[in-house]
Amino acid sequence: MEPFLTGVVAGLKATSPLEAVAVVFGLAYSVFAILRTRWCWVAAFVSSVILIYLSWISRLPMQASLQAYYVAMAIYGYWHWSRDDGKATQAVTTWPLVNHGVAWAAILIVSLLSSHFLAAYTNAAWPFLDSLTTWGSLVATWLMAQVKLENWLYWIVLDSISVVLFAAQGLMFVALLFAVYLVVSAIGFAAWFRNWRAPVQQN
Repeated sequence: MEPFLTGVVAGLKATSPLEAVAVVFGLAYSVFAILRTRWCWVAAFVSSVILIYLSWISRLPMQASLQAYYVAMAIYGYWHWSRDDGKATQAVTTWPLVNHGVAWAAILIVSLLSSHFLAAYTNAAWPFLDSLTTWGSLVATWLMAQVKLENWLYWIVLDSISVVLFAAQGLMFVALLFAVYLVVSAIGFAAWFRNWRAPVQQN
């Protein structure tokens, strides 16, 4: 436990002001998403724009590309959540089980392909799991924008893997951040599930 706490303290000390702003807006995105307010996408936009820059100067082009995707999805998500006469929320819906089967099959296939490339041409420590969390995040973000209940289940799986990944690499502060995201995802699922069940209970 002491090495973990030491790593967290060291991570906090090493955090730049710009990185701290990105983290704060990232957490704000998660909280606002639970409340289903379109302002979550504004927070996501700010966080992702900062992370594009930080990833690029840190020579992490794949992460920079992923953050660029998040910026595009933030714009789309804000537009999609604002279409209903300017309201900030949309009704929570679900995705057919077959769609999830196809989505996860695609995620696994693309992850295997990209992990093979990473293992062959880079010094990636965890090529498959790194690929899995990246491609899975693309789908999870799209499901979030579509106000699909299951997006939180995707994030629970992906955040759990990310905690292990970053902790294994000694990045304890980042691992702690994803642990917080994991808790937020569980809360988000419970909140959205109640909203999804509400119309059924009223009938």
